Amino acid sequence: MNFPVDKMFDVTGKKAIVTGSTRGLGYGMAEGLMEAGAEVVIVGTSDKVFDVAKGFQNRGFKCHGVKGNLAIREEVYRVFREGVAALGGDLDILVTSHGIQRRHSAEVFPLSDWDEVMNVNLNSVFILCQEAAKIMLPKGYGKIVTIASMVSFFGGQTVPAYSAAKGGIAQMTKEMSNDWIGRGINVNSLAPGYMATEMNEALLDKSNPRYAQITERIPAHRWGDGNDMKGPCLFLCSHASDYLGGAIIPVDGGYLVK
Repeated sequence: MNFPVDKMFDVTGKKAIVTGSTRGLGYGMAEGLMEAGAEVVIVGTSDKVFDVAKGFQNRGFKCHGVKGNLAIREEVYRVFREGVAALGGDLDILVTSHGIQRRHSAEVFPLSDWDEVMNVNLNSVFILCQEAAKIMLPKGYGKIVTIASMVSFFGGQTVPAYSAAKGGIAQMTKEMSNDWIGRGINVNSLAPGYMATEMNEALLDKSNPRYAQITERIPAHRWGDGNDMKGPCLFLCSHASDYLGGAIIPVDGGYLVK
């Protein structure tokens, strides 16, 4: 389908759910979609989600807040249902940007932490994508953006569960694309590099030797933030990406190619 360039990135009136969107990268992507004209449900784990949604509403955006714990399967389904209901029963865009981190060396990594990370970072993502597809497939249109990681490409250290989950996200994104792209749904993934977010608080401590090692390897000479995710996310959520499927796109300041 051909669109003029000025319409390729237009998401005016599109209905989106963006999880993990009260702060950090998810906030940036949700904000970017609203700035481009979409109506967005933001999802968070605390009452802060309602305050953030109100802040967006006060800026003139169409925004709704849904609270839920995506570590719990029943909550994942409820959050999705409430999000779709807030959007009037329809959905065009899903961005799964929620996630948690637990750090232990592999030989002492608690299985309780393993289960929690996998439930939040992988299992809930599959459920949300599956539920989204049930709405998108009948109308032959949809955009799903998962969030991978640098550890979708390499192993990381002291994060075995996170690495396993993000490796799974990359492969799951490719498989879902194979199932659905021929029926109108584009499934792709963004792989953030080292971002100045709360999840990386330990690495951002300048007394940590890893901070200098990482920073020196980033050709852009800085860590990223939520604003750096806006453009790539909008691309994957718009008609500009209609022929893209199963891509894992690094947003990393050049880190991977250094």
